[in-house]
Amino acid sequence: MDNIILEIKGLTKTFPGVTALDQVSFRIHEGEVHALCGENGAGKSTLINILCGVYGCNTYSGDVLMDGKVCRFRDVRDAEDNGIACVHQELALVPEMSVGENIFLNNQPRRFGSIRWNILYAETQKLIKRIGLTTDAATGIDPFIPVKALGVNKQQIVEILKALSKKTRILILDEPTSSLTDEEAEALLGIIRQLRAQGVTCIYISHKLDEVMQIADRITILRDGKSIETRETSAFKKTDVITGMVGRKLDKLFPREQHSPGGVRLEVRDYSVDNPNVPGKRLLSDINLQVRGGEILGLAGLMGAGRTELFSSIYGVLNAGAQGRVFVDGEEITERSTRNFIENGVVLVTEDRKKTGLVLGMSVMENLTMLAHGSISTAGVLNKDKERKLAEDTSAEFTVKTASIMTPVRNLSGGNQQKVVLGKAMLANPKVLILDEPTRGVDVGAKFELYKIMNRLADQGVAIIMISSEMEEILGMSDRIIVFSEGQIRGEMSWEEASQAAIMTMIEGE
Repeated sequence: MDNIILEIKGLTKTFPGVTALDQVSFRIHEGEVHALCGENGAGKSTLINILCGVYGCNTYSGDVLMDGKVCRFRDVRDAEDNGIACVHQELALVPEMSVGENIFLNNQPRRFGSIRWNILYAETQKLIKRIGLTTDAATGIDPFIPVKALGVNKQQIVEILKALSKKTRILILDEPTSSLTDEEAEALLGIIRQLRAQGVTCIYISHKLDEVMQIADRITILRDGKSIETRETSAFKKTDVITGMVGRKLDKLFPREQHSPGGVRLEVRDYSVDNPNVPGKRLLSDINLQVRGGEILGLAGLMGAGRTELFSSIYGVLNAGAQGRVFVDGEEITERSTRNFIENGVVLVTEDRKKTGLVLGMSVMENLTMLAHGSISTAGVLNKDKERKLAEDTSAEFTVKTASIMTPVRNLSGGNQQKVVLGKAMLANPKVLILDEPTRGVDVGAKFELYKIMNRLADQGVAIIMISSEMEEILGMSDRIIVFSEGQIRGEMSWEEASQAAIMTMIEGE
C-alpha cells in the first residue's frame, strides 16, 4: 500500500459567488479504501465530479496525478478510459434491461458492428463471480433478469459491476449504503473488502461514520472546500472526525431537551392497509397510535415494517385499500387527501426530498413559499415583495446556507435542501409534522442543526412524528418510541426505558 496511485495537488474550483474547492491536496495509496469525510457543502461532490470527468479539465486549477503523471480528463469517458469510475448515490440503471445489458451499456463487445451476446453474458458471469456471488437468482444475481426485478441492494451491486467492467483501477462510491438495511450494507462492505484484496482502490464517501471507521484504511477530512487532514483510520477517533468536519467540538450528537406534551393532536384508530400486490394480504394491521402536541414520537423498525406505508396511506399518497379512522384535534378526517390534511394542519415531509419534497429547478424562495401562497396573495395574485420577505425570514430562521434565495434549490447541499423542506412545511402552520427519515444523506453537523429545529418546533406545540431507520437517532431524540414490525405495532416505551436491545427484542417479536 506504499504506492501512490492518485495525488490531488492544489485543486481549486469556483462557481459564481462560491469557492467549492480551495487548494485541496492529498494522496491515495494503491489498493486502499480511502474515505472522504465532510459536511454537505464541504466539496466532496465537486471533487469526485472532477475526478470522474464531469467537470472538464479546463474548469478548475490544480492537478490530478495518476501514477505520478498529470491527468487532464475532458469528460466522463476520458476518466473511465484512464481507470476511474464512480457509483453515484442515484442509480443510473435502465429498469427494463437485463443485468448484463446494464453492465455493458454503451460498452458492449462487438464484431462487425453486432453485439456479441454470448461474450457479454459470459463476461457478466465472470464479474459476478469475481465479487463472490453466484449467478443464481435466489442467492446471487442472475445476468439475464431485468434490473427492475432486483432489490435496491442488488441494483447497487450491478452499478459496481458496471464500473468494474470498464477495467476500473479507482472506484468511487458515493453514499453506497444510504438506502440499504444494516444487513445489506454489511454485505456490500464485504464486496468492497474483496475488491480491495484484488488491488482495486476505493474512494468511499458516506455520512455513516461508524461505517467509515469500519471499512476505511485512511480518511481525508474536507471542510469549507479545504482539505483539513489525512490520517490512517486507526489514528482517528470518531469524535476527531466529527470535530474536523464541523470545525468545532460537539459535546453531544443529540441535543435532547425536556418537552412538555399537551393534548392529543393526531390519533389513528384500528387502521389497516391492504397489500395491492398480494390479494388477501395486508401491509398494515390494526394500527392504533396517538401523538401529543409538543412531543417527538419516534417510530422504530426495519425498512418495510410499515411506518412509511402508514402515513403514505393516511396522507392519500399510497392508494391501497385502507380501513380505519384518523382524528386531528379530536375531529375525524373522512377525506384522506394531501390537500385536506395540509388544510387540517398535518404536514408530511417525505423520505426522498429530491423526488417528492422539492422542485429542484425552482429557487429556494419558490420552494419555501409554495405552501404559503394563501397568506401572501391578494385576490389570487401573489405579492412578490411579501414572498421575498417571507422566504428571507424563513431562510434565516432555518439557517439555510445559500448565496441567494433566488438560487436554484438543486445547487444547495443535502443538509440545506432538507432545511428548505422543513421551512416549507412550517410555513403551512402544521399542528402535526411527520418526518420520514429526516436526516438521510445529511452530515453530522447539519443533523445537529435539524435536531435543534425539531426541539424548537416541539417547544412551539407542534406534534412531531419521526420515522427513522437510525437507531441512535430514535434513542437520542424521541420522547416516546413506538416499534413497528411486519405491519404491526409491537410495543411502546418512553425514552428512559428505551435501549437498542429493547427495541430489537420487540422487532423480533420476543
